Amino acid sequence: MAPKTTLNAKNLEALGPQRLAELLMEISTGSAAHKRRLRIELAGSQGGAEMARQLRQRLVSIARARTAINWRRVRTLKAELETHRTTIAGPLAAEDPTEAFELIWQFLAMAEPIFERSDDGSGTLMESFHQACADAGVIAQAARISGDVLADKIFAALQNNGYGQYDRLVAAMAGALGRDGLEQLRSLLVQWSEEPQEKPAGRDREIIGRAGNGPLYADDIFVTDRDLTVRVALEDIADALGDVDAYIAQQTADARRAPMVAANIANRLLAAGRAAEALEALDAARPRDPAGVAFAWQLARVAALEALGRSAEAQAYRWSCFEQTLNAGHLRAFLKRLPDFDDMEAEERAFGHAQAFPDIHKALVFFLDWPALDEAARLIRVRHGDLDGNLYEVLTTAAEALREKHPLAATLALRAMIGFTLDHARSSRYSHAARHLADCASLGRRIDDFGALPAHDAYVGDLRMRHGKKYGFWSRVD
Repeated sequence: MAPKTTLNAKNLEALGPQRLAELLMEISTGSAAHKRRLRIELAGSQGGAEMARQLRQRLVSIARARTAINWRRVRTLKAELETHRTTIAGPLAAEDPTEAFELIWQFLAMAEPIFERSDDGSGTLMESFHQACADAGVIAQAARISGDVLADKIFAALQNNGYGQYDRLVAAMAGALGRDGLEQLRSLLVQWSEEPQEKPAGRDREIIGRAGNGPLYADDIFVTDRDLTVRVALEDIADALGDVDAYIAQQTADARRAPMVAANIANRLLAAGRAAEALEALDAARPRDPAGVAFAWQLARVAALEALGRSAEAQAYRWSCFEQTLNAGHLRAFLKRLPDFDDMEAEERAFGHAQAFPDIHKALVFFLDWPALDEAARLIRVRHGDLDGNLYEVLTTAAEALREKHPLAATLALRAMIGFTLDHARSSRYSHAARHLADCASLGRRIDDFGALPAHDAYVGDLRMRHGKKYGFWSRVD
């Protein structure tokens, strides 16, 4: 049972309304954000109309502001945007979905003036607008807004999508649009795409699709924001309508040769029961370097082979992919389809392959993720000379994972980072290296046999001999 002094809603209720009101006034003093939040809550207690009025006024004020939003101001603005967005999508939408829809649309319209004056390289603010797109879809259905009205509003919004704030709008609104609304929107977009437009000065690369958080490019092809907006919207409409061919039609010849785009096409063809076409699409985008093949492309190819009844070929391909990439997903899928006991032998063979893999760091990550800590420790003991001490994320994780049962391997990982830091005089890492050296001392007391390697005291003596003048480091050690 939580103590009565723990900060939670139940314990705070015991203070009573008067004391809570006094505390809120005290806490909000000097904080404009807290005061705005309290005003909205007070307005809500008077009904949805008053809450909407307060929200509308504040959204107008934010949109009209001209102060530059540097990285220091992003967090504050983000918090306020989230307060307004969740209020619109939550209590206001529950009471008056029609009013909430108008306000969430007003919220989305703030994106352009905000991004014009902001410096948000992290995408923090964009997250709020993409989430507002999802909110708009839910609220539109609750408000029962007709598909033709929505199609016109969405089309108007997409014409001002220079920052990509509406990239997720069509997919989010698909349910509210319905088939007729989607067809109407598609017609408007196609008509817009056929209107003449000025091409950008100079040559640029065409964005042919999206992979993860970034774009895929084709060289030396003109592209405009309108081209990309129309393409993304028409792809989303095709998906919403289950129209695979319409989705494929949006991909240029160059795009279809990109493995990630081919994987997207193949997955849609597979869902439509067109496995042979899916395999053709994948093979037309077969990467030249097997080791650099995108995991999504490989998964789609396996799925196509399975759908065509070519299970043995699919298994062979899974193993081949694992051999080239050490991707644990391929190995797990391969082992899952083997008879009992055969999987143990295959796992042993896979571990042997990983031990000899040219990239020791990929092998180490594989063993840590599997997990196979005994194998990870063996890899480090045998090949510690190949470790790159600059890869501190991998080596720190390895040292932490191995310190209990494999102190020698953990020590070698730590020594690799210490050596890199001192050899390259990375003074910004001296404090980390000093901490690693202290960890080595602690681990050294648990190591009975260092083999051909120097024990801890000898190792430190060698460091002092080679790097004795790096006072910034030794001042943190001594």
